[in-house]
Amino acid sequence: MALPLMPKATAVWLVENTSLSFEQIAAFCGMHSLEVQAIADGEVAVGMVGLDPVANGQLTKAEIERCEKNEDLRLKLLVVDLPQVAARSKGPRYTPITKRGDKPDAVAWLLKNHPELSDAQTCRLIGTTKPTIAAVRDRTHWNAANIKPRNPVLLGLCTQRELEEALALGIRRGGTPLPPQEQEEGYGEERDDEQPYSQREDAR
Repeated sequence: MALPLMPKATAVWLVENTSLSFEQIAAFCGMHSLEVQAIADGEVAVGMVGLDPVANGQLTKAEIERCEKNEDLRLKLLVVDLPQVAARSKGPRYTPITKRGDKPDAVAWLLKNHPELSDAQTCRLIGTTKPTIAAVRDRTHWNAANIKPRNPVLLGLCTQRELEEALALGIRRGGTPLPPQEQEEGYGEERDDEQPYSQREDAR
């Protein structure tokens, strides 16, 4: 049986504001009748503010009155059939202003670590545009000198689940993922061609 929100606070309100029996209140709130009696005697939930189940839409006044007339009846929780919130399926992803400057970094990270993603997937994943992706790829972005590849999940631009779903889709569509070793190396912020001179193969 479904229970009301904050059962004990609801029981406090029913004890204080109705003539329902302890058994009726206990059955509705998922409690023992002795515990409800202790609430009435001031031994339990002392100082707790009661929660009105009528005001929050879990009971109707008529339902309370119906059960007050007959102790053998039991209160029925009012189930409100609210419509499910529709999941966002289309349209641009909203990104807080404070995070919009991080998008080029996220684009650079995805280009470097997950080339199997199409530009369209990257656009949907972090809410960017194809011209921005092209500019980061070609290093013609106005802020190219300051772009550092950073994981979009850590930046809060998408969730890990969204990233994994996009990667799975990219692979199914024919994309080729990087070897695991290269993916691990990609979590750093330096690009391969930005390694210190001492680490390059032509260093003496």
